[in-house]
Amino acid sequence: MKLVFATHNPNKVLEIQKMLPGGIELLSLDDIGCSEPIPETETTLEGNARLKAKYVRERYGYDCFADDTGLEVAALGGAPGVFSARYAGPRADAVANMRKLLAEMAGCDDRRARFRTAIALSLDGEYHFFEGEVTGEILWEPKGDQGFGYDPIFMPAGSGRSFAEFPLADKNRISHRGKAFRALESFLKGRV
Repeated sequence: MKLVFATHNPNKVLEIQKMLPGGIELLSLDDIGCSEPIPETETTLEGNARLKAKYVRERYGYDCFADDTGLEVAALGGAPGVFSARYAGPRADAVANMRKLLAEMAGCDDRRARFRTAIALSLDGEYHFFEGEVTGEILWEPKGDQGFGYDPIFMPAGSGRSFAEFPLADKNRISHRGKAFRALESFLKGRV
C-alpha cells in the first residue's frame, strides 16, 4: 500500500515510516511531485488536516494523511490555535511566535495551555480522524534547547520541565503528536 504523508520534511517521513506497519510505503509531497503550497484555510486543526489530505487525494490520486498542530492557551481564548505556526505573522519564525505569546501573557497568572495534533486520513474514499493532546502550562521564559516551535515555553503537566528539556524519544512518548500518530498506527495495523 502506498500512502502519502502531506509533508515536505523527509525527517518526519522517516520517523513516521518506522511507526507504521510493514507493507506501507510512505511517500512525501516531494515524492509525488506536489510542490505547490496546500491551502490551510479552515478554522480548526481537524479542518486543516482534512483539507490537506483531500487536496492530495483529489489532485494526485493517492490515499493520504495530513496533520495540523496547535497550541491553545486558556487565557487567550484558545489562541494561537490554528495560527500557531504564523502567530507573529506569515513570515515569523518560532522565536518571534514565542515572544509574541509571552508578551501577551505578561502579568497573566492563568498559564494553562494544551497542545493538540489532529490527523486526517483519506483512505479508500473515506476520512478517518485521530487526535493527540497534552495539557500543561506556559512558562514565564524559555527553557531548554531541544525540540522546536513553542517547546521551550510549554511545560507538560506533572513534568517539571519544558518540552525543550526532554530528549526527543521521551518527548515523543508523551507528546500530542506522538499520541495522534500512535492512534493512526493502531488503525492502519488493522488495514494492512
